[in-house]
Amino acid sequence: MEESARKNHWETVYETKNPDQVSWTQEIPQTSLDFIRSFGVNKDAFVIDIGGGDSLLVDFLLQDGYNNVSVLDISEKALEKAKKRLGKNADKVKWIVSDITEFQPKDKYDIWHDRATFHFLTTPEQITKYVDIAKTSVSGYMSIGTFSTNGPTKCSGLEIKQYDEASLSHQLETGFSKLKCITENHETPFGTIQNFIFCSFRRK
Repeated sequence: MEESARKNHWETVYETKNPDQVSWTQEIPQTSLDFIRSFGVNKDAFVIDIGGGDSLLVDFLLQDGYNNVSVLDISEKALEKAKKRLGKNADKVKWIVSDITEFQPKDKYDIWHDRATFHFLTTPEQITKYVDIAKTSVSGYMSIGTFSTNGPTKCSGLEIKQYDEASLSHQLETGFSKLKCITENHETPFGTIQNFIFCSFRRK
């Protein structure tokens, strides 16, 4: 799928669906928060949420006192919804509209968080672009969550690439050292179960 088609797809999703109508919604992104907190960085650390959409993770990071938070998403509509929800607190966040494979970072990030964006990259070219961008911009830690080999093969009508601990670590091994991996069942707002793998890494 070309970048313009990907963008149109996600703009339509966020234009037409509420959080309770999409599978990835979490009331409390506990696993993501646990990984981020485990890195032990200070509250001035630069944190970016890749493909954050209108996820509540940014709300919790602000509550935790992080003051250099960025949220990147291909969908401008998704970020508009997040800004509206946050109100005045939206001014504390750097909002970035970009396809991750075309992202040109201006900052170095102490923490790079990605829940369910990486698995949408299904070609070697897309994956290489992602990894190269992360290697350029991450100075500290990375947390990535994807559908596991026991999870779905599609999300939001799009094909995804499943991972296990070995294959996810392999994709990142040129720039990152694996710290920890876990698998987890995510219950969607409509009661179905999706099995994820989450791994954390340190920049080499």
